[in-house]
Amino acid sequence: MTDAITYREARPEDAEGMTRVTEALAAAGIRVLPSDRAYIESAYLDNPQRVACTVAVDGAGRVLGFQWLGHAKAGNPYGTPEGRGSIGTHVAPDAPRKGIGRGLFAETRKAIAAAGLPHVEACIGADNTPARAYYAAMGFVTCREGPGPRGPLDVKAFPPVV
Repeated sequence: MTDAITYREARPEDAEGMTRVTEALAAAGIRVLPSDRAYIESAYLDNPQRVACTVAVDGAGRVLGFQWLGHAKAGNPYGTPEGRGSIGTHVAPDAPRKGIGRGLFAETRKAIAAAGLPHVEACIGADNTPARAYYAAMGFVTCREGPGPRGPLDVKAFPPVV
């Protein structure tokens, strides 16, 4: 494996690598959503609300992480208002501290601007301290807290909602 990381739009052939990332996150107790390949394909790759899905790939072709950006639809389980974006970030537990999250968000910011999204929300489990710190470092601020479909949420928005 080399240290070179490439960021690009996810393709169908990335499903296996994306699944490995989410399965590792679930095994580490970090992810509560499904992690199987069928879920990855439907929720991230084939989702009609998809704006962008960026993968971080190392020099050997291994998917180290990915970030999904989509249009929030009416009635979504997180209460994100229609017209805003929704974001999810997934970095393999054995690949942290390499700037992958920052690199993914640099690409996603371009997609946010291109899509004309006024705000993007990250719905994070209130007990997920690393994710809350990551989104805060990217400039997200808490816009609301409350119950979610799988427990208490800290909902962060970018740019900040005033």
